[in-house]
Amino acid sequence: MSWNARTDPSGFTVRWSDEAASAYRAAGYWRDETLTDVARRACREAPERLLLIEGDRRVTRAEAWEAASRLAAFFLSRGLEPGDVVSFQLPNWTEAVVIALAARMCGLVLNPIPPIYRESEVSYILQDCRSKLAFVPQVFRKHDHLRMLAGLRSQLPSLRDVVVVRGDGKDAVGWGQALSLAPAGDGVLPAIDPAAAMVVMYTSGTTGRPKGVLHNHHGYDYRVRSMAEAWSIGPADVVFMPSPVTHITGAYWAFDMPWASGATSVLLDVWSADEGIDCIEKNRCTVTGGATPFLRQLLDTAVRRPAAMASLRLFFCGGTTVSADLIREAAAAYPSCMFFRAYGSTEMPTTTLGIRDRAQADLGAETDGEVVPPTEVRIVDASSGAPIADGEEGEILVRGPEQFLGYLHPEDNVGAFDEDGYFRMGDLGRRVHRRYLVITGRKKDIIIRSGENISPKEVEDVLATHAAVADVAIVAMPSRETGEKACAFVVLRPGQTIDLAEIRRFVERAGLARQKCPEHLVVVDELPRVPSGKVSKDVLRVRAKAIAEAGDAVHRPRAQ
Repeated sequence: MSWNARTDPSGFTVRWSDEAASAYRAAGYWRDETLTDVARRACREAPERLLLIEGDRRVTRAEAWEAASRLAAFFLSRGLEPGDVVSFQLPNWTEAVVIALAARMCGLVLNPIPPIYRESEVSYILQDCRSKLAFVPQVFRKHDHLRMLAGLRSQLPSLRDVVVVRGDGKDAVGWGQALSLAPAGDGVLPAIDPAAAMVVMYTSGTTGRPKGVLHNHHGYDYRVRSMAEAWSIGPADVVFMPSPVTHITGAYWAFDMPWASGATSVLLDVWSADEGIDCIEKNRCTVTGGATPFLRQLLDTAVRRPAAMASLRLFFCGGTTVSADLIREAAAAYPSCMFFRAYGSTEMPTTTLGIRDRAQADLGAETDGEVVPPTEVRIVDASSGAPIADGEEGEILVRGPEQFLGYLHPEDNVGAFDEDGYFRMGDLGRRVHRRYLVITGRKKDIIIRSGENISPKEVEDVLATHAAVADVAIVAMPSRETGEKACAFVVLRPGQTIDLAEIRRFVERAGLARQKCPEHLVVVDELPRVPSGKVSKDVLRVRAKAIAEAGDAVHRPRAQ
């Protein structure tokens, strides 16, 4: 397949292959419709079906459709045209779902911004994507978002309007005002090309500046339908989604899945394990998922009230390192629920679809999931790019109908794809059982000690099973003697202690080579994480380098 650059209605330059597009359309992976078409059909079929739950709020299909139609009328009244960018920095509120549908009605490009971002990140993103309108809460978690954005307006020449959600402000349009116009009917809404860009979502920024990731309507539609089919998501399901709607996982399950599958989505704006369990129990949720910390905290908290999660039938786990022992522990505690690991990225979402029935439970714990056609995976030698045999570790490359359109800045695409259009995930892994992946680490995370490559994930997985260890991340630390050495950042369980000698004994008892043992230990209260739940290893690398430069050869861990 050949890939070329073309200009999208947004004005952004995107990667495009006529050959791939024709093949995906012919096979039915890409359909000539958008979420607007899916939602309109769903409203006609069952307008009073419950679409969303947030606390005591209940929103039906008909209510969401009318609110979105009114907001679409507001967009049109402000002169927004297909391809213009609309941003929102909202928590998991029902208004975000309305914004997402209204933007698609008008062919706008949606730009989610995590609520934890502050002036530096918000200013950069709004300028970078040339956003013309932004939605913010007035105050959320004690931060005045409206005041922050007011202070940035002079730096944002493209930004025409700010809409405040769940608040008021003299310098912004109120949510009620934005919904005050008559609903936009089909006759005034523009025709939308499903191949056009519909979202620009910025990477978590674990290294360097965040990069804008462009997806079109086709890719989102295909991926949501494939997940619903693989996991039999339907009208009987109630989905609890703790992942932020400003992250691609949360966006799929809050914005698209309720319309596409008939399921109801339950939103929670501020995460806590107790609140999460309350949501699951109160709403009899059947499906949920999230990064490792969500599952770990739910299991630890649910020990006091195990019946609260009895309604769950499916829990997918990903976004960061997931240990096989954690999945097995969850499955043992809740045998009626299918727990499994899944794998993907903002650029190539849900590269694997985990498992599809309980007969595959071992594979759900031991692998990062099944690669389901038409998604294609290549595993190549990380240095030469040559193909390698199944079972051998190599760099993971992926392509498929859900693949992103490229980065917002074309120069960021350089080196990100191979000549056949496969995206370089940046991860190392191996193929097992013909179609399952096991992720072994990040390509850039490799520690080169005296010429030997060490995968941190392999050692992290072992240390995660230690009784004293609640969380662990290992990064490279500069070493005068060996070039690099492994530095372990460890979060201890309450009342526990650990030292390097014990870590070495534990790693060696697990059968790993002595050279893989961490040579430096730092005990921390928590690991830094990006909104998706991934550990910010760039932050830890900077800290490890500073420790090495300061000559702090031995760190004295403390008890917690």
